[in-house]
Amino acid sequence: MNVLLVTLDQFRGDCLSAAGHPVVRTPNLDRLAGEGVRLSRHYSQAAPCGPGRACLYTGTYQLNNRVVGNGTPLDFRFDNVARAARRAGYVPTVFGYADQGIDPRTATGPEDRRLSTYQGFPPGFEVGLDLPDEQDAWCAWLAQLGYDVADGDTALATEPRRPAEHGVSAFLSDAVIAWLQRQDAPWFAHASYWRPHPPYAAAGHWSSAYDPDAIPAPAPRPEQAMPFCGRLAAQPSPGDDGALRALQAQYLGMISDVDEQLGRVLDTLRALGMWDDTLVVVTSDHGEQLGDQGILGKGGPFESSYRIPGIVRDPRHPGSHGRVLTEFTENVDLFPTICEAIGIDVPAQCDGMPLTPFLAGAEPPWWRTAAHWEYDWRWEYIFRGPHPWPWDRRLESKHLTVLRAESAAYVQYGDGSWRCFDLTADPGWGTQVTDPGVVLEHAQSMLTWRSRHADRTLSDMLLSDGGVGRVPDIVT
Repeated sequence: MNVLLVTLDQFRGDCLSAAGHPVVRTPNLDRLAGEGVRLSRHYSQAAPCGPGRACLYTGTYQLNNRVVGNGTPLDFRFDNVARAARRAGYVPTVFGYADQGIDPRTATGPEDRRLSTYQGFPPGFEVGLDLPDEQDAWCAWLAQLGYDVADGDTALATEPRRPAEHGVSAFLSDAVIAWLQRQDAPWFAHASYWRPHPPYAAAGHWSSAYDPDAIPAPAPRPEQAMPFCGRLAAQPSPGDDGALRALQAQYLGMISDVDEQLGRVLDTLRALGMWDDTLVVVTSDHGEQLGDQGILGKGGPFESSYRIPGIVRDPRHPGSHGRVLTEFTENVDLFPTICEAIGIDVPAQCDGMPLTPFLAGAEPPWWRTAAHWEYDWRWEYIFRGPHPWPWDRRLESKHLTVLRAESAAYVQYGDGSWRCFDLTADPGWGTQVTDPGVVLEHAQSMLTWRSRHADRTLSDMLLSDGGVGRVPDIVT
């Protein structure tokens, strides 16, 4: 069994034509969804990129992995999808980036350059293409083609001036395709696409592919003010409607571009005879506000920042291909799902549950009834210090947790405040719940969720008769 894990950065879950978006065109993702299982209510567990990916790679909630910002170290003790792949005999290879910071306790010394960047990879991955924020490899390729590109920021912002086949998504697909053509044994690849991440500038003809006037209006800003939730959630959308629609058109163009480039990879699998022996998983690290609630970017409590696409195609279960799953699913479920697909025990650390029963056409009775995510903005205050430990706990208040149930969403802030939204009355999170009984029900559900997901790595084992219970995995 081969494994292809694909992440599309900052990709909203409703921006798929298969999901009913009235404008966007994603024929390759639609085709993949028709040949697999589409997770129609799928959620990231954190934002921005580093925290969201930590949850994805380790199968743990932020309350356990504690990666709270871009640059927060990922504790070396955590198992991850790459380490699991190695235990199954693969050489997991990543193309793009992963935004995971080194555990400082494993650094070679104070001069270790990895202590000055968050753009690392989880332990266990081989790097097939390193494509961090600076986009150095892509820029060097553009220079060979004759383009005058000073740096990655400039190259990304000027994508509309160059053909789409010279775009950053095409560059990554080229690298993945070349690697696939060299494989002669079971393989594990992680294709981590930058787009549709800002800057809002689609490659080539995709920059003019969408009519801004045809794009639906975003959800309005709530009438009642929300607590401040950090800079990432406080980027106001353009006040001018035309400017916002133009930005949205570029975002949709980036989606169609990366859809086309991912389609080239999927077609390569078919051409190489690998399609019927490859597990394909597609998701994102988090979503994008895109003007909803008057905000751009990601972060804060709102659903647009966390609802993302999810597609899983397991060739061993053709009977469920084309299924659209309406249960709440989360990115923490994908690591356990991959573990079961490659014959590895699900690590005790995992907060998520394998999607295997759904892929086989079953209806597991134990499934969750809500989605959960967290956002922590203490990173804005760390530089302001000092915060003397253990008396000063202000950083712990810069945090929120969301429980998104069927008809309401409850938001708990670290300073003790809260909000509860009536999603039946207003799916755009504009109407707050006033019934104390409804609020209490959801607050209690959140408490129960947190109590059931405290770290369990060693807690289910007793040191008796050589060790009984669930013996933890040894992570190397």
